[in-house]
Amino acid sequence: MIIAVDFDGTIVEHEYPRIGREIPFAIETLKKLQKEFHTLILWTVREGKLLEDAVKYCESKGLIFHAANKNYPEEDVSTAARKLNADLFIDDRNLGGIPDWGVIYQMIKEGKDYNPNVINDYESPQRTKKNFFIRLGEAMDKAQGKRY
Repeated sequence: MIIAVDFDGTIVEHEYPRIGREIPFAIETLKKLQKEFHTLILWTVREGKLLEDAVKYCESKGLIFHAANKNYPEEDVSTAARKLNADLFIDDRNLGGIPDWGVIYQMIKEGKDYNPNVINDYESPQRTKKNFFIRLGEAMDKAQGKRY
């Protein structure tokens, strides 16, 4: 499987343009996926020196991507299509956010979809988070004086 992975907020905490602290188990999980013959592509808004810094950070942790912001290493980004040819995108900006890396690994390994509103084999009830729209609705209700 070809997996495109975001950097800021997915592998490391958001500190853009600086590199934030590593998100627990992100790099270990990605390295494990590589050992299982998945192809990883770094897919980030970072360009130039900032992209080089992200690639070097990952390399210093033993994570080497197949390519960064392109489908294959030799591709000329100035003439290539902007859209990656990936089977899966891992990004914290997904609708509903990003599950933890243990959940991500199990989903890929078992080929299952993630539904944050359903308690499943991956998460216990105390770890299930309300999605953005539920939290937004509750905040709007509170602002209007409604109680739960």
